[in-house]
Amino acid sequence: MSRILRRPTGRRGKIHDITPECAGWKFVGFSLYCLQPGDVAEEHTGSDEAILVLLEGKASISAAGEDFGELGDRMNIFDRSPPHSVFVAGNCRWKAVATTNCTIAACKAPGSSDKHGTRIIGPEGVASVERGKGSNARFINNIAMEDRDVASSLLVTEVFTPPGNWSSYPPHRHDEDDYPEITYLEETYYHRLNPPQGFAFQRVFTDDGSFDETVSVADHDVVLVPLGHHPCGAPYGYELYYLNVMAGPVRKWRFKNHPDHEWLYDL
Repeated sequence: MSRILRRPTGRRGKIHDITPECAGWKFVGFSLYCLQPGDVAEEHTGSDEAILVLLEGKASISAAGEDFGELGDRMNIFDRSPPHSVFVAGNCRWKAVATTNCTIAACKAPGSSDKHGTRIIGPEGVASVERGKGSNARFINNIAMEDRDVASSLLVTEVFTPPGNWSSYPPHRHDEDDYPEITYLEETYYHRLNPPQGFAFQRVFTDDGSFDETVSVADHDVVLVPLGHHPCGAPYGYELYYLNVMAGPVRKWRFKNHPDHEWLYDL
């Protein structure tokens, strides 16, 4: 049985419910809802903060006593346009009522301050960038990375990897709390495939080989990255999407490359 792969529990409703307790770590939580019109998703943040990402479809969103109305204009996740997103502060309840078929991610981590109020944080202000070249090119929507002061602990981004390409590559890790050299960040990867019957590969491994696991991921799978390097590969014919959720003691993304593969940056 895989230590890092989480399959969806169904096709409708709350199909992922990853907590720090079940993941065996301290910071990152992740819920995923697949809804049909009229379906409802709701949670209370408690001591966490949350970022709701409308991955595809539309829903009426309310949080912390405020009605944000119907949000969402990306009807297919592979359109690549930045998604609507809502930051929800700690000790607040949020609710989503689907107005079309929709997929909503609830990204969660401990909230260390109350300076970030509940509000819409995307698509306006979300930078879309291309990273890498050749068969290492991929396309990124930085929903809530450190250049956006929109959360106290959460880092959230989504990545589109073309068929036949690699991503989160060359291999890198962020598993030590030694800022500014490197930061400790737990991470989840929520994967989608286009067409959906496809598959992709993800390897999670440490420099010394004490942890080394490679998994084949299917549409809607989640991979946990508690430590180590974590590259992904998309086979020919299948586009790979993933939503990254990261959190740790410091809201900074500082990583170290695998020394055996650092030379790839010079290509």
